[in-house]
This record gives sequence, structure tokens and C-alpha cells, in this order.
Amino acid sequence: MKRILILLACSAIGTCLYAQKKPVATSGNPIFHGWYADPEGAVFENRFWVYPTYSAKYEEQVFMDAFSSKDLVKWEKHEHIIDTANFKWAKKAVWAPSIIKKDNKYYLLFGANDIQSDQETGGIGIGVSDKPEGPFKDYLGKPLVDKFYNGAQPIDQFVFKDKDGQYYLIYGGWGHCNIGRLKADFTGFIPFEDGKIFHEITPKGYVEGPYMFMRNGKYYFMWSEGGWTGPDYCVAYAIADSPMGPFKRIDKILQQDPKVATGAGHHSVIKHPQTNDYYIVYHRRPLGETNGNNRVTCIDRMEFDTQGLIKPVKITFEGVKANPIR
Repeated sequence: MKRILILLACSAIGTCLYAQKKPVATSGNPIFHGWYADPEGAVFENRFWVYPTYSAKYEEQVFMDAFSSKDLVKWEKHEHIIDTANFKWAKKAVWAPSIIKKDNKYYLLFGANDIQSDQETGGIGIGVSDKPEGPFKDYLGKPLVDKFYNGAQPIDQFVFKDKDGQYYLIYGGWGHCNIGRLKADFTGFIPFEDGKIFHEITPKGYVEGPYMFMRNGKYYFMWSEGGWTGPDYCVAYAIADSPMGPFKRIDKILQQDPKVATGAGHHSVIKHPQTNDYYIVYHRRPLGETNGNNRVTCIDRMEFDTQGLIKPVKITFEGVKANPIR
């Protein structure tokens, strides 16, 4: 009798609760609480992972947290996966992690100390762990890259595995980007045929934040442009037939929306392992924030046109729908 009365009441107002669909859950943006930037996305052990920089004053950037999710919507925090207490040479400015799994070990690369010359201690380090959530211990006892090559500050590292199994380190700030062939044990580099350890692959407009992925046999190279503290921070890309390039800038695909947020940049890409869905993970500055370190990590869909070009990304407050790994 009660159910009949409810249905009659619904019919009277023209909207029946029994006929309404449940709202689809979305991640929302930012996807987790706190000031975090430079996120690297990954998929390990049937979970999505995001490894960001803790966005604070350089002297306070002495650790990193990670976040994992089963569905891209609900995120679990893993605190202090890496800490300078375990790296005697690293003191501050721990930036822009890049992580890769190899031989059942997880290698997390990061920049530290914001060195300004070859005479300072710091650069790109490596932590190693048996688990994606760490804790990560110092793998080399020293930086992997601690000098300026081709004018590139040793920061903003990314590890790329090519189709032939070769691992590359792609990195660089100060408007220069280098690529080098990593040894199989990640202890150093294999020189190129000309004897050089690094080749410069800097495209027009490059500032920092390199990222590379493969799609349909092509190499998509992406990077950040503009100033990281300003509203003009953004992401552009190029496509080539080799990880060595040459990379000719195609277009800008991620940038601010004055109605949503400013300074959208320093990104990475997550491809769902079971579908053809691509997501761009990036940081941006909420409207009204003027502190350069007040950055949050967000996620939105990234799509391609029929020619394989990346469509401009629409940054949103909603984020993305749940898309679990089955």
C-alpha cells in the first residue's frame, strides 16, 4: 500500500524516484586534497597510481607521497614513499618523480637540490623498492645525473621504455631537453655512436616537463611551456618516428581556462590497460590563488582525432568517470 502511495505521489509531481538513474561517480578536480604538482601517472598491480611533487617551499620539499585508485575516482594516500633522510646527498627541492617497473623492482627517479651549476651537489637520483608504494631507498648512493649537459638543468626526468626494450632517460630544465640510453641495471648510460652520453632533442617552445608515449607506432613527445608560477603555463606536443626525433611542435593541447583554473601544465598520461581510454594527469592553480606553490593535481580525458592528433583538452571541475580495471 505504501509503495502505491509513493508511486502516485511521484506521478502527481511528474518525477518518479523509481525511474531516476543514479548519478555517475566522477573523480572531481582536484582528485585528492593538498598542494601537489608535477604528477606522474602509472598502472601497477591492477591499480592506477599518481606520483606528484609535494608543492611547497624548496626547503620543505624533502619527501613525496603517492596516491592509488582502483577506478580513477577514489584515491588512497600513501605517505612519505620517499624521504631525503634516506638520500644523504639530497637536501631540498625534491621534484617531479618518474617511476618504472623492471625485473620486479620499482625505480623512482626524482630531481633534488635545484642545482644551478656543476659545482653544486644534486641532480637526478634513483630510489628503489619492492613495492609501488615504497619505501624507496637510495639505489646509487649518489645522483645519476649531476652535471649540466647541453645546457639542461638536471631536473624533470622521465624514463621511457622503447619497443625494443631499451630504456631512455629524457630530462631537462632551462629550456633544454636531453635523451640518454640507460644501462640495463640503471647505474649509468650507454654512449651513443658519436661517444656522447646525451643528445639534445629540444623542440621549439620547450621549457621543462618532458613526457613520451607510443601510439600506433608513433612517438608522442610532450612538454611544458611558459612560466610555472604564471597563468600561461601549458602543454604542447610533437610526433616522430623515433624517440630521438626530430620533434616539430604541432600545437598546444593543455592550458588555462579563466573560468576553471590557471597554470595548467607539467603533466603525464595514463592509458587504461584494457581499453583505448587515455587520461591526462596535470597540475593547475585554483582561481584566486597567487602563491606559486598553491597547485593541485587533476585528471581529464585526452582524445585523438582521426589523423592521430591530440585534441585540445577541456579542463573541468568534474574530472573523469569511474573506469576500473577488471
